[in-house]
Amino acid sequence: MQTSNRVNQLKKSAIHEMTRLSKQYDDVAFLSWAKPSSGTPAHINEAAIKAIQKGLTSGYSQAEGLPELRELIAEKLKHDNKIKAKASEIIVTVGAIEAMAASVTAIIDPGDEVILLTPTYSTHITQVKLASGIPVLVPLNENIGFEPDFEAIVKSITKKTKAIILCTPNNPTGTIFSEDELKTFAKIAQKNDLYIIVDEAYEYFVYDKHKHFSIASIPGMEDRVISVYTFTKSYAMTGWRVGYLHANENLIAQIKKVHIPFAICVPVVSQYAAIAALKGSQNCITNFRNEYQNARNLMCERLDCLDEHFQYVKPAGSYLMFPKVLDNRADNSFEFSKLLLKEAKVSTTPGIAFGPNGENHVRLSFCVPDDMINKAFDRIERFYK
Repeated sequence: MQTSNRVNQLKKSAIHEMTRLSKQYDDVAFLSWAKPSSGTPAHINEAAIKAIQKGLTSGYSQAEGLPELRELIAEKLKHDNKIKAKASEIIVTVGAIEAMAASVTAIIDPGDEVILLTPTYSTHITQVKLASGIPVLVPLNENIGFEPDFEAIVKSITKKTKAIILCTPNNPTGTIFSEDELKTFAKIAQKNDLYIIVDEAYEYFVYDKHKHFSIASIPGMEDRVISVYTFTKSYAMTGWRVGYLHANENLIAQIKKVHIPFAICVPVVSQYAAIAALKGSQNCITNFRNEYQNARNLMCERLDCLDEHFQYVKPAGSYLMFPKVLDNRADNSFEFSKLLLKEAKVSTTPGIAFGPNGENHVRLSFCVPDDMINKAFDRIERFYK
């Protein structure tokens, strides 16, 4: 007996493999996890406890999510993303991951091609393969800050192309696609009759004078865009596993057919936590953003002291950065991450996890306390002495 060829061809997740290897060592300095160390705000936890105590969480919700939560999400999308959303155009999902998987599965037939701009989150590539689609990887231009190469994107479009997947702010590079760039993507999608699926998980974490822009707010894109969001990043709710997607009602009906066998519904206790997140003070997001910006600046300062060994693009968003490793101490990024873990007890994510042109890079997370960043870089400096 043999398992699916579709699954057999998939490689182990380098992200999770580094987590496994890190457990073999004591006192590891973790820069590999895109997991906020701050914890979920107290008012969100308290609302979930109250929902349990009131007996509200022991059953299923509607597959698409609690009506109150979807109404609140619609208001949030109107206010923050300038998207003319209705509750009927929203599905609450098991994090952004399930939203992306359900969306890809709903629009992709076997053999369809999907363009992804790399480096990008590895799960997006895997989801296309699991839907029997063909990922077409178009490199971002690192020389100009990981910006999109529109000429290369247009050249990659064929009769089989069905969609473009975008990630902005980008995981792992921290790149933000500007309003003008997203309008160019919109024109390409309209001209070539393509869908756009956009992962906006890090929407609130943009720095300096940069602004986040949602492509679904562009007039005429209503029937082409599936927008994916999550409470995981915005409210430090990684373990609650609650996200959502927005699309027009025709697309929602098709995506719901996938969402039900994938998940039935999101855990109801998590949905009540999400309600509290949206109804409560949003100061936590502001505080997180300020903390991450300061941590980013610290990490850049520490990298500047290692400029013989690393070259980086200062991230405009997210809480991730993607420096290039300049030395040849290891044959590839995975071997370098393992070497750094073994000799310095610093955990990083190998760049190959994010597509072929992620090779010779590592992903570093700065959603950790300053003392963890300093601890890690003190060890990296000793590693190079």
